[in-house]
Amino acid sequence: MTDYRHQDETVWQAILSAASLLDQAGIPYTLEGTAALFAQGVRLADKPTIRFSVQWDLLEKAKMIFSGYEPSDIIQHGKEHASFDFAIEGAAVTIIGYYRAVVRTDPDRLAIDAGGYTLWVKAFDSYLRTLDKDDSVRQAIKKRLSELQQANTRQNGAAWNQEAYQAWIERFGTPAEAAEKLRRDPNGRIAQLAPYLGDIKGKKVINLLGSHGGKALALALLGASATVVDISEENAAYAKETAAALGIDLDYVVSDVLQLPADRRTADYDLVLMELGILHYFVDLEPLAELVRDLLKAGGRLVLQDFHPVSTKLITLTGKKQKVTGNYFENNGNPPRGLQQAFAGRRRR
Repeated sequence: MTDYRHQDETVWQAILSAASLLDQAGIPYTLEGTAALFAQGVRLADKPTIRFSVQWDLLEKAKMIFSGYEPSDIIQHGKEHASFDFAIEGAAVTIIGYYRAVVRTDPDRLAIDAGGYTLWVKAFDSYLRTLDKDDSVRQAIKKRLSELQQANTRQNGAAWNQEAYQAWIERFGTPAEAAEKLRRDPNGRIAQLAPYLGDIKGKKVINLLGSHGGKALALALLGASATVVDISEENAAYAKETAAALGIDLDYVVSDVLQLPADRRTADYDLVLMELGILHYFVDLEPLAELVRDLLKAGGRLVLQDFHPVSTKLITLTGKKQKVTGNYFENNGNPPRGLQQAFAGRRRR
C-alpha cells in the first residue's frame, strides 16, 4: 500500500520529533487537524497544519520540553483552551490544552503505527461526523478509506482462496455429508436467526459474505430463493457442490461485495442477511449501507448478526468449558497497529 507521507518529509519529521518529545516527557497528546489526516495517509491539497492537543494541566510542562525551540508565550483563548507555538524541523507547530478534557479517554483518539513508532492521532470518524458531504477534506478521507478497503480486500481474497475448501470438509464433512445434515435439520442451521427472519417461504434472500453457503442453503430448503455473494472461489465450490447434493440451484456470485455489479443491485430482495464475523472486513461502513439499500425492495429487511471481539480476545474453550483470561485492552507488548491493520485477517466461520 502506498505511503504518501514521504511527499512532505519536513512535515512528517516535525510531527515525529514533537510527538517523541511529548512521549518522553510522559505527556498524553493527540495529533489533530489536517496533520492527523496526513499522518494517516490522506492526500490533501494544502500543506498540513501541525497541531497537537495535550492534557491541559500539563501545558506548562509541555512548553518547558520545547524550550530549546523558542516557544511563544501561552495564550488564553477564552474559557475553552490555551496554546503556544514554536518551530521544529523547519515546520510550525501549535500545542493546545483544552480545559476540562481528558486526552487519554478521548474516544476519537487512535494509535497508528508510524514506521515502528506509536503515534496518537485524531481518528477519521471525528472528521466524518462533522464535515459536509461535499467538503474536499471529507472526500479525501473517503478516498483514503477506499484505498484501505481495496488493500484489505486483496489480502482477504488471497487468504480465502487458500485451503478454504479443505477447511470446510474438516468442519462439516464432504459436500454430500454437509448436504445430508442440512436436509435433516435446516431449521437448526438458522435457529438463532429464526426470530428475526419471519416466514421466509417464497422470499428472495441475499446472503452477503455467505461463505460456505450453509445459511443460504438452509433458507432455500425452507422455501426461500437464495443468493450468496462472497469473494472466495473455494467457498463457492463447496457451496455449489453441497447445493448439487441437495438438488438445489444456488445462485452464488463470486465477488467482493462492495464491487457487486450494478445489474445485481436489483432492489428486489425481501431480505439481506449478514452474519458472524463480517463487519471487521469493512474499513468504512457507509458503502456497505449503500449496497444494502440498493439490494432491498421497499419494506425489505436487513438481518445482521455479529459478535463482539471480546469473544475472541478473552474467551477460550477447552471442551465445553469457557475460560476468560487477560486484559481486553492489552496489546501483548507490541505497539498498537494503525487503521491500516485494524481490519486485517479474516476468521473462518
